[in-house]
Amino acid sequence: MRRWRTRVLLFLAVLGPGFITANVDNDAGGILTYSQAGAQFGYTLLWTMIPITLALIVVQEMCARMGAVTGKGLSDLIREEFGLRITFFTMILLVIVNFGNVMTEFSGIAGSMELFHISKYISVPVCALLVWLLVVKGDYKSVEKVFLVASVFYIAYIIAGVLSGPSWHTAWLATVQMPPRSVWHNSAYVYMTIGVIGTTIAPWMQFYLQSSIVEKGITVRQYGASRLDVIVGSFFTDIVAWFIVVACAATLFVHGLGAIQVPADAAEAMKPLAGQYAFILFAAGLFNASLFAASILPLSTAYTVCEGLGFESGLDKRFREAPFFYGFYTLLIITGAGIVLWPHFPLVKFIILSQVLNGVLLPVILIFMLRLINKRELMGQHINGPWFNGLAWTTAIIVIGLTVAMLVMQLSGSGA
Repeated sequence: MRRWRTRVLLFLAVLGPGFITANVDNDAGGILTYSQAGAQFGYTLLWTMIPITLALIVVQEMCARMGAVTGKGLSDLIREEFGLRITFFTMILLVIVNFGNVMTEFSGIAGSMELFHISKYISVPVCALLVWLLVVKGDYKSVEKVFLVASVFYIAYIIAGVLSGPSWHTAWLATVQMPPRSVWHNSAYVYMTIGVIGTTIAPWMQFYLQSSIVEKGITVRQYGASRLDVIVGSFFTDIVAWFIVVACAATLFVHGLGAIQVPADAAEAMKPLAGQYAFILFAAGLFNASLFAASILPLSTAYTVCEGLGFESGLDKRFREAPFFYGFYTLLIITGAGIVLWPHFPLVKFIILSQVLNGVLLPVILIFMLRLINKRELMGQHINGPWFNGLAWTTAIIVIGLTVAMLVMQLSGSGA
C-alpha cells in the first residue's frame, strides 16, 4: 500500500509536461481537422485514433527521455550535435510555422466568442493581455497549474459528444475496423486521413515537452512517473479527439451539412441539431483550447529559439534576466493577435502555408530526434532498445511519408 502511495505521489509531482503538451495538440487547428473529419466522412475516420495514439506516445516518450537524461532542451542538443548553422535555419522555419499556428489560436478565440456575441475587437486584445500577464508575471509552478486546469476543461468535448446522440455501436466498430476499400478511391478521404494523423504530431510539441521536462527539473530518477505522464496525456487528448469526430459525425454528417470552414462553424451548426447545451460546450471548449494554445505556442517558440541560439530562457527568470525570451514571447503575442484583428488579411492562406511548412519541418525534427536518442555518449544506457528503436523508426517513417504526401497534395491543390 505504501509503495502504491509513493508511486501516486511521484506521478502527481511530475504530472504536467506530457499531459499539457498532448492536450494543446487539440488546439483550434486540431479541432477544425477533427470536426471536418466527422462532418465530411462520418465515423469512417475513427480507425485513425489507435495508430495516432501509439505514434504520439512513441515520439513524446523519446523527447521526455532525452530531457530527463541530458537536462537539455531539444534545440540545445541539435545546436551542440549538428552545429549552429543548421540550428539557425531550423529555428527560422519553426518560427514561421509556429507563428501561423499562433494566428490560428487567436482566430479560434475570436470565432468562439463571436458565437456568444462578443466582438473580436474585444475578445482578442483582452485574451492576448491575459495570456501575456500569465506567462510574464507568473513562475513555472503557477503557470503549469493554470495549464493543467485548462487541460481538464477538454472534458467539455466528451460531454458534447454524448449529448449529440451518436450511434455508439457504429462508432466503436469504426474505431477498431478499417473502412471499406472503396473510400480509398476518394482523394478527399485520403487527404483528410493524412490531415487527421498529421495534425497530432507537430514539431513545436517536441521542443516544448523537452524544455518543460528540463525546467521542471525531472531527472532519470523520476522518469518512470514522467513516462506515465506522457502516456496518460496522449490517451486523454486522443479520447477528446475521438469525441469531437463523433459529435460532428452524429450531427453535421447525419444531416448532410458536410464541410466546415472554421472551428466555430461546427458549434454553430450543432446548435439546432444537438441542442443548446451541446452548442455551449463545443463553443466553450473551442475558446478554452484556443486560449490555452495561444499561451503555449508562443512560449514553445520562445523556448526553442532561445535554447537554439544560446539565450537565457525560463518562466522562473525575471524579465531583466531573460529579456530576449520574454521580449520574443511578447512580440509573438502582439503580432499574432494584431493580424487577426486586421480586417482584410488573408488569414486562411497564411495558415495553410504554415501547415505546408509544418510538413517540411516535421521529418527533419524526427530524424534529429532519432539520431540524438541513439547516441550512447549522449544517452548512456537510455538509448532506444532494439524493439523500441524499430517501433520508433517505423513511426517516424510513417509520419514522414504522411507529411510528405500531405505536402505534395497541398502544393498540387489536390484534396483541398
